[in-house]
Amino acid sequence: MAMARRSASRLLSSFRPFSLLLQPLDDAPSLAAAAAAASARRGMSSASALRARDEKEVARWRESMDRMRNIGISAHIDSGKTTLTERVLYYTGRIHEIHEVRGRDGVGAKMDSMDLEREKGITIQSAATYCTWNGYQVNIIDTPGHVDFTIEVERALRVLDGAILVLCSVGGVQSQSITVDRQMRRYEIPRVAFINKLDRMGADPWKVLNQARSKLRHHNAAVQVPIGLEEEFEGLVDLVELKAYKFEGGSGQNVVASDVPSNMQDLVMEKRRELIEVVSEVDDQLAEAFLNDEPIQANQLKAAIRRATVARKFIPVYMGSAFKNKGVQPLLDGVLDYLPCPMEVESYALDQNKSEEKVLLAGTPAEPLVALAFKLEEGRFGQLTYLRIYDGVIRKGDFIYNVNTGKKIKVPRLVRMHSNEMEDIQEAHAGQIVAVFGVDCASGDTFTDGSVKYTMTSMNVPEPVMSLAVSPISKDSGGQFSKALNRFQKEDPTFRVGLDPESGETIISGMGELHLDIYVERIRREYKVDAKVGKPRVNFRETITQRAEFDYLHKKQSGGQGQYGRVCGYIEPLPSESDGKFEFDNMIIGQAIPSNFIPAIEKGFKEACNSGSLIGHPVENIRIVLTDGASHAVDSSELAFKLASIYAFRQCYAAARPVILEPVMKVELKVPTEFQGTVTGDMNKRKGIIVGNDQEGDDTVVVCHVPLNNMFGYSTALRSMTQGKGEFSMEYLEHNTVSQDVQMQLVNTYKASRGTE
Repeated sequence: MAMARRSASRLLSSFRPFSLLLQPLDDAPSLAAAAAAASARRGMSSASALRARDEKEVARWRESMDRMRNIGISAHIDSGKTTLTERVLYYTGRIHEIHEVRGRDGVGAKMDSMDLEREKGITIQSAATYCTWNGYQVNIIDTPGHVDFTIEVERALRVLDGAILVLCSVGGVQSQSITVDRQMRRYEIPRVAFINKLDRMGADPWKVLNQARSKLRHHNAAVQVPIGLEEEFEGLVDLVELKAYKFEGGSGQNVVASDVPSNMQDLVMEKRRELIEVVSEVDDQLAEAFLNDEPIQANQLKAAIRRATVARKFIPVYMGSAFKNKGVQPLLDGVLDYLPCPMEVESYALDQNKSEEKVLLAGTPAEPLVALAFKLEEGRFGQLTYLRIYDGVIRKGDFIYNVNTGKKIKVPRLVRMHSNEMEDIQEAHAGQIVAVFGVDCASGDTFTDGSVKYTMTSMNVPEPVMSLAVSPISKDSGGQFSKALNRFQKEDPTFRVGLDPESGETIISGMGELHLDIYVERIRREYKVDAKVGKPRVNFRETITQRAEFDYLHKKQSGGQGQYGRVCGYIEPLPSESDGKFEFDNMIIGQAIPSNFIPAIEKGFKEACNSGSLIGHPVENIRIVLTDGASHAVDSSELAFKLASIYAFRQCYAAARPVILEPVMKVELKVPTEFQGTVTGDMNKRKGIIVGNDQEGDDTVVVCHVPLNNMFGYSTALRSMTQGKGEFSMEYLEHNTVSQDVQMQLVNTYKASRGTE
């Protein structure tokens, strides 16, 4: 019996957990609370671990972005930009020996790759050269020098976060320096200036500094003072740290710091005070310390210069001689100290879902991916596409969406450009510049992860305003010729290629004379194809000025099924505020014309609008309304109605009083004031309307609207009028009605050319 009791108690104890079920119900809430508390503790610990991991990740990419600079080096031709870039690459360990631009060793500078450098502002073989300096990653980006009046320049410049403007200590601020500075101001790029060639005869950095203030409107001050000039140029004194630097060793690679020479103390203190004064004008924190006569510490001044430079209120001026290997390392330190990292620059995207509404990008890897393809290059392994990542992370093997084409693409290979070699990487985050292989896209396309529909540049590409007929001189080079045209079309959406249906010639269209000249030159230099160029042609348009009725019957009977179609209605000009350039309205009530023939009628009218009867150019801003018609049960067909609508359009077109529209350009001229009268007189001869006249230092800026047809060969005319000192930029404004005498002349020329054919 006792044995049976012991075995029963053992059995009960082995099921001890179940005994909890037999406890009073009053204890149940406390048990539930204990269980909930335990699970909450577990959840909290996992959430805090997740948060800690996220914070660590955020800290990691924040530090990585802080240690990154995306810069461009721009200058007037022959200011020593290529030489400076060569030294930058050497000191950062990117190349292991220095070659001069006009080197006798036959190698030449790393960055001098082609003659076309004279058209482009910088000669970097790859679009983004990557180097490291003091633990920072510096991407040097290809910045086009000339404004080709296209959107390509905007793309290259918007990828920059900062820039170095190189000025020659002898030549000073030259015409191209002004152009480059104007571009940087337009695209809001913070910059530092570098006065180069202090070893040359006649070097005067203080003259150049004042020229930059007067001609470029720079709010600037020197952050260095040279020790000696011309042949006696030995080194530099840093006005922030108050240290003297000399550059020793075969290639100036050893920077030796010392105290300020005693004979320069007064000049150095005067220039330092000037630097503090100039920065105080735009920085409140430094101004407060300066007005209270407090001693300004080096770190205080450095922080103030950085704030003012990033805010684009101040430009620090560095000095040196790249050719003599002096002053390049402090300039690199200045890039790190004063130019912004990607997080300090505001980048905007356009939301395509909200009719291109501007969206400020956060610039962090935590956001959805947004990347811009800003440069294409034909590599050994196919097309190499350079991407600047603005938001999010891109990984090898990811699927990305091209917003411009709507295509979904897999990233097959992700690389970082490092000298001529490519370094394969697995992922890249916001702020970085990388290249991808095997992604078919055009320059300026935007890629996202599919969750947002942002583009970095507007998808509204301006219409070309000028055309040229081109053909290869040699029949054998046709393959290379078409390859070149295809590549340029991909690179630049404003460059179009078409075929003239009448003459069978290849027609290239673009934004102006210079734009097309550069492409013809590139075909010759890069593809070794000599092209024959026809006379430039302006892309005129035609339009109507009043309503005109049409009623046309197309009837043809020739054994078997004939053709029968009748269309009635009217054409009228579109109101000026309408979006499209062609409208077709079907106002037929009932079944006078079966509905399946209506698309053929619209197609016929569209086809007729491709060539107006005045000068054979497309007809725009026209509304066609179909009010009535007739059909035949057997003989009516799509072709019959299409032909009926083409003939109906031609029948009523003359009655609608058509006029010719010509492209009008907005021309901005910058000429020395003494030539103002000659230049404005010439503009009036070209039927230009002057809409603005401003004074900028010694120069006059004239803004006028001029018909493109009257602007051919203007660059040569302007040079001869202004002794080579004038410059102009030209962009498309609108199509406007031509005067009656010009219209008569154009119509007669067109009729004569048709007659000779």
